[in-house]
Amino acid sequence: TADIGRSDDVQRMVDTIVSKWGTIHIACNNAGINMNSASEETSLEEWDRTFNVNLRGTFMCCQAAGRVMLQQGYGKIINTASMASLIVPHPQKQLSYNTSKAGVVKLTQTLGTEWIDRGVRVNCISPGIVDTPLIHSEDLRPLVQRWLSDIPAGRLAQVTDLQAAVVYLASEASDYMTGHNLVIEGGQSLW
Repeated sequence: TADIGRSDDVQRMVDTIVSKWGTIHIACNNAGINMNSASEETSLEEWDRTFNVNLRGTFMCCQAAGRVMLQQGYGKIINTASMASLIVPHPQKQLSYNTSKAGVVKLTQTLGTEWIDRGVRVNCISPGIVDTPLIHSEDLRPLVQRWLSDIPAGRLAQVTDLQAAVVYLASEASDYMTGHNLVIEGGQSLW
């Protein structure tokens, strides 16, 4: 494990993997944090902390794993962005999260185009609202009902929905794909 907000932790993690396995073929960057606050109330500390994990940390992981992959001439990097990179979800207020995840999409597109000719593909997934124990608190029940009314599929994403997408992006079936943002949100961003 590593604190992806610390470059020395990220490099140590990559070095440990290469030391044990000799290479890195696939890297999945899935860390993220969210702090809900109105835009006018968002502190610089909240902004910096969110960007440090969601965007800066993803960049450092891409760069460290990417160096190994570029040297070997092959690799797949899969970043986790969010549906919030495409739309402004409501009614939650999460400026720093939305903006940082939009940055992950642009990071993915940029690295994907820069590295494809050297054998490294970089793609991302943008999940919608995922059905996890965290959202089943009594306090969130009205919000979950609101979200469900906004999703044409009529349900929240399941972890297995995301797993299938990551397996595809990690497989040879996606070898001609790079810089792509695979949106997995039951149609919510289409409204």
